[in-house]
Amino acid sequence: MTTPKRADQTTWQRISRITARTVIGISITGLVAMWIYAFGFASKEAVNKINDEAWTQRAEAICKQAMEKRLALADLRQITDAGPNALSERADLVDKATDTLEAAISEISLIPPSDAKGKAIVPLWIADYKQLIKDRRDYTVLLRSGVNDPFSESMFEGLPISEKISTFAADNRMSSCKIPMDLSI
Repeated sequence: MTTPKRADQTTWQRISRITARTVIGISITGLVAMWIYAFGFASKEAVNKINDEAWTQRAEAICKQAMEKRLALADLRQITDAGPNALSERADLVDKATDTLEAAISEISLIPPSDAKGKAIVPLWIADYKQLIKDRRDYTVLLRSGVNDPFSESMFEGLPISEKISTFAADNRMSSCKIPMDLSI
């Protein structure tokens, strides 16, 4: 014969098992539904992708020329061999490298993309690049004043501005338009 206390425990255990199984079942169903949506129905297009291929190819060509000019500026001397004017010389090189970026972005901005999405987001990308150029100019001022701190760029919604610039460039297959890594080391 079952005592009332033991019957209550058995009922409680059954309810707990049913609740646990229901929660696990709903969770698994939700995960399966999420993956079916992700692989079968969600858009595969990058959020920054524009439809004007001619514009992106032109921008890539311009950025590639600028990148080649920056590579020619590389100073591979050891810091111990640079001498007493090392920071000033570094500032001059950074300014010359930044000049190549500024010229490229100015040339790219002369012709807007032909598609609506491009017309909407390319000006934002160009504005971000101009902010990065300003950050680089501010950095050379610090170098010339004798401050040898690491390069610091603007942040946007918790992300470095270079992240936005490079993501746009990658989404549009403009790898030469990603931000240069010359100040990251």
